[in-house]
Amino acid sequence: MITADVLNAIDTSVLCWLATVSSEGEPNVSPKEAFVYNNGRILIAHIASPKSIANLRSNPKVCLSFVNVFTQRGYKVNGIARVIDKSNSEYNQLQAPLSEMVGEDHKILAIISIEPSNVERVTAPSYNIHPEITPEEMISQSLKTYKVDEYARRTE
Repeated sequence: MITADVLNAIDTSVLCWLATVSSEGEPNVSPKEAFVYNNGRILIAHIASPKSIANLRSNPKVCLSFVNVFTQRGYKVNGIARVIDKSNSEYNQLQAPLSEMVGEDHKILAIISIEPSNVERVTAPSYNIHPEITPEEMISQSLKTYKVDEYARRTE
């Protein structure tokens, strides 16, 4: 289920998006910036996600997505999440790689542990409209669309 390509998407993504649903059926999508794959689970640092945590406590079903903005390809992972609080004996061991990612800038309040049940590739509609387009061509197109060179010059 979690192939080398999925692991690469996780490792090279800057953000992932976690979708949860409240006990009232209200959907919530929240960006997450600290996440890793560990022994069959995707671990996410709860830094500032009170709504996601509240939703998970009443409904553990989640959808998580990783999409590279330049290749416009990625994966959608459905699964069951569990909130691992600091009082849990697993917390100290599991938080180590996440703490390494965030450094001392952020406190990890808890860990969201997702056990994947389904993984699907997601791609931009352009791949369906132009099936001959390669990821390299999509990167080139994305760099122009997002004006990366112009942005880079402004920040120098």
